[in-house]
Amino acid sequence: MLSFLCVFLFLGCPVDITCKVRQTSFGIFFSVALSSVLAKTIMVCIAFKATKPGSSWRKLLEIRVSYYMVVICSFIQLLIGAIWLSVSPPYQEFDHHSYPGKIIIQCNEGSDIWFYSMLGYLGFLAAVSLVLAFMVRTLPDCFNEAKYITFSMLVFCSVWISMIPAYLSTRGKNMVAVEIFAILSSSAGILACIFFPKCYILIMKPELNCRNQLVKSK
Repeated sequence: MLSFLCVFLFLGCPVDITCKVRQTSFGIFFSVALSSVLAKTIMVCIAFKATKPGSSWRKLLEIRVSYYMVVICSFIQLLIGAIWLSVSPPYQEFDHHSYPGKIIIQCNEGSDIWFYSMLGYLGFLAAVSLVLAFMVRTLPDCFNEAKYITFSMLVFCSVWISMIPAYLSTRGKNMVAVEIFAILSSSAGILACIFFPKCYILIMKPELNCRNQLVKSK
């Protein structure tokens, strides 16, 4: 929900405060979403390893690993955003060159290094989730969500890999449109790939959502 709502910060005439907030809030919201998916993937791995008798992985199930993972990963992105705002924050800019005879009010990102560091960190979280989910995709289907996570991370990575050259090749307000499209499509991709299969079973195939069916499939 936060990933979808952060789009509203990109709409309208930009001012200094929205320029400073919109990119950092986008990075933090998406880091929370991706770290949650990563934590879910790690818990899938731990849960299957903990089923073996005498496994030391059971201790990790007692610890709230997923909560620590989300907090730590989100804090790193928060730290990147804080350093970005303190060193070279985004600001309102008047573009006189992109469209002759017109003045375009836009946001200058300030430091390109920190902007791409934020995007790179999101890519790192998505790549780790994709690799882990792909490795455990062959576990029993009834208890394994790794396949859904794999597809969601594939959609996310595909959108943002294609977004970067499109973003660099556009100017003015078209850059904002490209980023808004990437935010909405990647958020929708994660939501659809993870939750739509579950909704399909709950709504269309409720007979599969029972204990006897799970035990039988196991």
